[in-house]
Amino acid sequence: MSDTRSAAWDEYAHSKPQRRPTNARGETTWFNWTQYADHGPGAEVLALKPGDSVLDLGCGSGGNAAHLATLGMKAEGVDLSPKQLAKARERWPDADGMELHQGDALHYLGETFTVFDAIYSVFGAAWFTDPGLLLPIVHANLKPGGVFAFSQRPPVEGCYGCQASYIPKGPDEDPAIVKRWDYEPDIWSSLLKEYGFPEVTATVLPASETDKRSTGTLLVRAVRGEQAQLF
Repeated sequence: MSDTRSAAWDEYAHSKPQRRPTNARGETTWFNWTQYADHGPGAEVLALKPGDSVLDLGCGSGGNAAHLATLGMKAEGVDLSPKQLAKARERWPDADGMELHQGDALHYLGETFTVFDAIYSVFGAAWFTDPGLLLPIVHANLKPGGVFAFSQRPPVEGCYGCQASYIPKGPDEDPAIVKRWDYEPDIWSSLLKEYGFPEVTATVLPASETDKRSTGTLLVRAVRGEQAQLF
């Protein structure tokens, strides 16, 4: 696990406010896949029912995991940033069924004995982990028929594969650098099918009509095959 990455995401935590007390519908917990408030699909993407187990890769301040816990799921979250997790525990101290872990997503998936009904990432570790390493271990930790879903910004045309992201630090410090992986929707579909997810949808959701920004959100949903996958 990289201390540099952990420190970078700690710095990022400073720039992100806590989730609003309620959303536009008056709900105190909710699921949000996009970078826009009150926009896009919700937890139904994961096709979960009460009692199911679910893992958030890069859970940040815990809002999505807390929402799933309130719906009766056994929600786990893992994040590199201790400061993000501290924000999650401060905001959701009474979220029964939510369990948070500090660490690297790949390491956690390699160590846990839980086989999940769904695994997801919202602008999280799925964006910042080599898919050649992540997809096989997600497959191994997902029940047959389980859902793996993730969202992130769509790629910039011509900028595919491993890219660099700069995370601002102090005014007298160089920014932290982390790697991310950007692909077009059809490439994500091909990769997931290659790694044992025969049913894949990958689309770019348009930006919210009420927001001045225009960048959409790439949402990928894949279902694990019934057969074991040999890599």
